[in-house]
Amino acid sequence: MGWIVALIVGGIAGWLASKVMRRDASMGIILNIVVGCVGSVIGNAIAGPLFGVRGSVQQFSLTGMLIALLGAVVLLGIFNLVQRGRVR
Repeated sequence: MGWIVALIVGGIAGWLASKVMRRDASMGIILNIVVGCVGSVIGNAIAGPLFGVRGSVQQFSLTGMLIALLGAVVLLGIFNLVQRGRVR
């Protein structure tokens, strides 16, 4: 059951991050889920040492959702920096 929750929360976090970073037109639902799940891992790597906060998308919590959103925004920001040289 945890994987289903992780996919749903990851998809929501990826979708919200794509809205924040204005990349929603270029991303589909699968990429939103991937960005949200990878963003959760990145968010835990950032928030854990800095703030002592742990969150998981496998058990829904507001903290886990916010950490996943933060990580997904960071991931899309890095992706934007790498892709900046290309024509969109």
